[in-house]
Amino acid sequence: MAGLRRFRRGQKGQALVELALALPLIILLLFGILEFGRIFHSYLVVTHAAREGARAGAVGKTDAEIIAKIRASAPLPDAATNLHITELEPAASARTPGVPLTVEVAYDVELITPLLQDLFADPLRLKSRVTMRVE
Repeated sequence: MAGLRRFRRGQKGQALVELALALPLIILLLFGILEFGRIFHSYLVVTHAAREGARAGAVGKTDAEIIAKIRASAPLPDAATNLHITELEPAASARTPGVPLTVEVAYDVELITPLLQDLFADPLRLKSRVTMRVE
């Protein structure tokens, strides 16, 4: 009977040690899931903004209107500084019906998880390129 009590007292410490070993992994997994969700959301918004800009250019809008449409379609944090229109071709004077118009939008996502900042480039650059035919 005394051996059984001693055995039960030792298990209380075992559970605490197991928690101490497993908790950092669980927290890292949780933050990884949250970070992936933020990155994927940003990618979807960037793709939508590029598509909206290409559509605006395909129906005959000017470069300034296309850029304004892209910026309005991308409600991202720090979009004023981190959202870049890296390609808008061809020039407005060369856009005739049937010519493909290409819009490329890039966004720099700031990572918030410290360990992931060491594994991936910080900021992580997301790009989306859309090509539509001018109408």
